[in-house]
Amino acid sequence: MREKESGMRVIAGSARRLLLSVPEGKDTRPTTDRIKETLFNILQFDLVDQDVLDLFAGSGALGIEALSRGAKRAVFCDSGKKALACIEQNIARCHFQEQALVYGGDFHSALRSLEGKDYHFGIVFLDPPYGEDLAKEALRRLAKSSMVGKDTVFVVETALEEDFSELEEEGYRILREKLYKTNKHIFLRLQEAV
Repeated sequence: MREKESGMRVIAGSARRLLLSVPEGKDTRPTTDRIKETLFNILQFDLVDQDVLDLFAGSGALGIEALSRGAKRAVFCDSGKKALACIEQNIARCHFQEQALVYGGDFHSALRSLEGKDYHFGIVFLDPPYGEDLAKEALRRLAKSSMVGKDTVFVVETALEEDFSELEEEGYRILREKLYKTNKHIFLRLQEAV
């Protein structure tokens, strides 16, 4: 199993400029530095002292960036063995072992394992493979979880044509969409029960 240096780096904070590895192969689609910088400029005031959940974590770049910028703890979940090894390597490179927890397996089993532990996630990143409705499925599961609340910001990276408005019927409110050339970020929060 091999990881490759991606040229992808931590943009700001305590681990600034450290290069991150990405798993080789087509299973992981790293968020570019430019998009990551835009995303974290939007989130900058929501990160400090928060627990962060990085579902479908890939290389772990989003959770690591959050830790670098002041998040308290991050949980990384991915089902790929190459991705998990890469996440562990990147966490060690950035010296975040004390603040990070890595779960292998699908998101259902990871969320089941986390339920009842002392996490309340202020930020949840979801960057699954496009076109498989995994983000919507995960959001539906998270809406019933005690680990998130009305203060949680959910950030989904998805294809431009994906529509998440159906989730408004399930208690989510879309705060904004940030469009890029080939994909977009959708920012959501849970609403009060109607």
